[in-house]
Amino acid sequence: MTSRFFPAVNRWVVPASAIEASFTEMRADGVVRGTEGIALWLGQRDDDAVITHVVLLRGPGIVREPDFVQISDALLNDVTDEAIRVGAQLVGQVHAHGPLASTNLSWIDETGGVRVPFYLSVVAPDYGAGRPDITTCAAHLFEPNGSWRRMTAAEAAERIAIVAGMVDIITVGRSA
Repeated sequence: MTSRFFPAVNRWVVPASAIEASFTEMRADGVVRGTEGIALWLGQRDDDAVITHVVLLRGPGIVREPDFVQISDALLNDVTDEAIRVGAQLVGQVHAHGPLASTNLSWIDETGGVRVPFYLSVVAPDYGAGRPDITTCAAHLFEPNGSWRRMTAAEAAERIAIVAGMVDIITVGRSA
């Protein structure tokens, strides 16, 4: 389903600083705490989805475990408030799986996460411990038919453009 709310996205334009900030966040959780980590991407969505902000999640509304990340409804509402404040939309995310896990979406990723047409979910291996490089990750696209599809490496290289530039970092949530 495409509409004025969910137009088809042909390409994601991701500033290199968004990749760096996202991997830094995931490494802090994975390497230091041994848990999955996540960063959300806000941006402008049209034919291209242009990432303008990286959202870091804090406080009791985010649960991180070795094989699990959960964002509370209240914290996601706060993310929505920030997106509205900066005039952006939630267009994607990057999260890390552990060293023994694949970069496929888990069952909970597929059924419990954001399910919006053309939403991009990037999965980094090894808790994001490696060099910030999206080519080591798997890119998954939520299709208008209501299911997730893993992009091939060639498709991801064609549809995800890493460009020079800076993004704003937004921290949402409060310390426990």
